[in-house]
Amino acid sequence: MGLHSILKKLKQKEKEVRLLMLGLDNAGKTTVVKRFCGEDINTISPTYGFNIKTVDHTVNNYEYKLNIWDVGGQTSLRSYWRNYFECTDGLIWVVDSSDVDRLEDCRSELKKLLAEERLAGATLLVFANKQDLSDSLNVGQIKEILDLETLKTHHWFILPCSAVTGENLVEGIDWLLKDISARIFTLD
Repeated sequence: MGLHSILKKLKQKEKEVRLLMLGLDNAGKTTVVKRFCGEDINTISPTYGFNIKTVDHTVNNYEYKLNIWDVGGQTSLRSYWRNYFECTDGLIWVVDSSDVDRLEDCRSELKKLLAEERLAGATLLVFANKQDLSDSLNVGQIKEILDLETLKTHHWFILPCSAVTGENLVEGIDWLLKDISARIFTLD
């Protein structure tokens, strides 16, 4: 039995998943995490460094322990993102759909991440956040700008969402866990 098989069986027993949440600053990463965890979102400040939230979540009658790493997205912090890649099962990329001026920067940063060897097996969920704002681009426009259709190295899914209203957050996490489970766990 190889090391990969042993690790797979250990993960199967605990059904513990490590999710890395990244995106440019002010995309709404912390708001996504807090809303998903049922916490108050009225007092959110920029993340300088990282936050870790551990939450139990059930999908299709399977209980998962999620360790969500919410890492700051300021330009000065992006070079440190690589310190959080190890053992990442799923990457959640949060996009501010209303910040049209920085979408090219957003695409560039995502492409750099997806080229990282330590994220090679990670499933990608793109949250097109801030859909509650009238000037937000739709999910089709975001998908085109991020050039997701050409992405062949990762399983991916893009979903419109609003961290403020909670729209599609659970649905996105559920999709992510189902995809990760198909790769990592042998479900009964």
